[in-house]
Amino acid sequence: METGSFCGFDVDLRPDGITVVTFAVPDRLNALTRAAKRDLIETLLQAQMDDRVRVIVFTGAGRAFVAGDELDRARQEAARPRLVAPLPYGELSALRTYESLRSASQLLTSTIHRFGKFTIAAVNGHAIQSGLSIALASDLRIASSEARLGSATLRYGFLPDEGGHWLLARQLGEARAMQFLLRNKIIPADEALDLGLVDEVVAPSDLMATALARAAELAAAPQVAARLLKQAVRNAMDMSLEQALDDVASKTAISDHHPDAVEGRTAFHEKRPPAFNQWLET
Repeated sequence: METGSFCGFDVDLRPDGITVVTFAVPDRLNALTRAAKRDLIETLLQAQMDDRVRVIVFTGAGRAFVAGDELDRARQEAARPRLVAPLPYGELSALRTYESLRSASQLLTSTIHRFGKFTIAAVNGHAIQSGLSIALASDLRIASSEARLGSATLRYGFLPDEGGHWLLARQLGEARAMQFLLRNKIIPADEALDLGLVDEVVAPSDLMATALARAAELAAAPQVAARLLKQAVRNAMDMSLEQALDDVASKTAISDHHPDAVEGRTAFHEKRPPAFNQWLET
């Protein structure tokens, strides 16, 4: 995958299988442009196909994680290098708004949510609107005690059109998601922890060390079985029991015959720690 500085973010691929994506426009609170979203989608597609990548950690530079979308149209096309060519969005119209949402904002949310490897949001500061959705679409969310999370789109007469309403409803339930959105709530990290919007709250100085430690645990797990388990749990949320049982059985038919499962059984009988993921290191 490509590493370096791109439109709105930096990519660092570490030798331990962890890739850190840092939203890097701190003077704009890391607000996302369409260009940044499309480059981020491309980065995730590259990461999915790159065996060197096992875990993605998202975080932000400065005071924000991602404080929403960039509302200044003049800043939509940044001067940083682009991974993908600009699309001819043209002048604002109802059709262009629909097409823009489907090709950038919503596609980014769904790409993170269905990403086959593991994602961690290290929420260092404000995670608003699209920033909240990136965090909620990730597998784990670790927040700095200074983080603030919310949607607040109604303050501008907008909708949570990137998919935030769906993510919040899954996380909070219909009634609490409705109140959260209608009241424009922006909440501190400890309240987000109580609601289940984040999994852990740590001191700001400990945020990245904690996120990287969690990422290392995921990177060390048997990757095939762990990734299939992630997909099975995600699928189960929308399935009947019978469908979920059939789904996990088909995945087990893959994982039980993988070299990691052979190594796991051998290590158990030899009373030693298993050495998983050798197939990725050859």
